[in-house]
Amino acid sequence: MGKLQTDYIDLLLIHQQKIARGYMEKYGTKTMSWGPFAEGKNNYFQNPVLKEIGEQHGKSAAQVALRFLLQNDVAVIPKSVHKNRMEENFNVFDFTLSEEEMKKIEQLDTGNSLFFSHYDPQTVEWFMGLV
Repeated sequence: MGKLQTDYIDLLLIHQQKIARGYMEKYGTKTMSWGPFAEGKNNYFQNPVLKEIGEQHGKSAAQVALRFLLQNDVAVIPKSVHKNRMEENFNVFDFTLSEEEMKKIEQLDTGNSLFFSHYDPQTVEWFMGLV
C-alpha cells in the first residue's frame, strides 16, 4: 500500500491530536484541518489567547488560528459563506507567530474533540462500517 497523501484532523487548535499526528507524519500523511474554527463553538473567536496574539499582529483570532495551523504544516480548509471572511482567511501569509506565541496556543489543547473521540472504540467501529 502506498503512502497516504491526505487525512483530516478536526479542530487542531482545541484538539491537537499530537499522538495521531505523530503517526501520520511517520507514514508520510499530510494533516488537513477541515474544521479549523470548531464551528465557532465555545466562543472560539473570543478566545483571549487568540485575541491577544491577534491584537499584537493586527489580526483576528481566526487568522491567528489559521496561522498556527499553517506553521504546524497543517493544510487548512476554513469554511465561510461570507466574502469578507473568505478574504480574511487568505490574509494569513503576511505575519509569523513567534515560538512563544505558538507555545501559548499549544496550551489551548483540551485533548478532547468537540464532536467525537477518534480513540473511542464505538466511534472507530462506526467509521470502519462506512468503508
